[in-house]
Amino acid sequence: MADNGERLRRTMMFVPGNNPAMVKDAGIYGADSIMFDLEDAVSMAEKDAARDLVYEALQTQDYGDAELVVRINGADTPYYDNDVKAMVKAGVDVIRLPKTESADMIHDLEKDVLAAEKQFGRQEGSTHLMAAIESAKGVLNAPAIAAASKRMIGIALSAEDYTTDMKTHRYPDGAELAFARNMVLHAARAAGIAAFDTVFTNMDDTEGFYRETRYIHQLGFDGKSLVNPRQIEMVNKVYEPTQKEVENAQNVINAIEEARAKGSGVISMNGQMVDRPVVMRAQRVMKLAKASNLLDEEGNYIEK
Repeated sequence: MADNGERLRRTMMFVPGNNPAMVKDAGIYGADSIMFDLEDAVSMAEKDAARDLVYEALQTQDYGDAELVVRINGADTPYYDNDVKAMVKAGVDVIRLPKTESADMIHDLEKDVLAAEKQFGRQEGSTHLMAAIESAKGVLNAPAIAAASKRMIGIALSAEDYTTDMKTHRYPDGAELAFARNMVLHAARAAGIAAFDTVFTNMDDTEGFYRETRYIHQLGFDGKSLVNPRQIEMVNKVYEPTQKEVENAQNVINAIEEARAKGSGVISMNGQMVDRPVVMRAQRVMKLAKASNLLDEEGNYIEK
């Protein structure tokens, strides 16, 4: 089951729910999270077949350590009820609600998920939730949406619908998304959940993809939604800590161990007290370093 909080979520790869080959092979690329899409990627004629395909895959395929997410169809569609029931029954880690505009939409989903958990004998609370923010209303309500349920693991900005709602479009410098990105990120941080940036669809613009990924990493996003497996390694490269960051983090971890060995509640390093934010940052750096294969078996930095 998904670890609701501390797991790495650098990459969330979209997989069309109506594509058997992609659904089957989604686990081989190494994405932190795999998001099977039953909504925009699937035509109305294929909705039921896609749901069945994803349901079977969740039951039978081994996706390793990846967090498994399904973007269901919205509550205003005739597919919503069956999507919720099938995905809860299949034991999916996370249900992603598209076009979320209010906390009430999450409250309603939470009730429906709970009812499905009871119906299918799933552990109550085991199905987590996330919201896609795709409109001006959703952005302005992001803090309430992010805090709407203890089941929430994250919120994601979806730029195509958002820019349409704002009567603009995507620009290379991303200025049109500046407010939305910061709103979504602050809402997530205030609620203690993850924040995902929007997809970058132009696969020919590698430089632009790196520029945008470095920017959202600098802001503090947990990761980025992706449409192509080739982007996974590129995002991971941006999120990879430097040797100096790893060595600083190792020093903090060593100071924690020394304090524990002495039975002391005060952590000090080079005569300075180490406070909780520094400890949390060090733990995240070490987790990123491990995921990036930068550490040997003893936990020391491997120079490349």
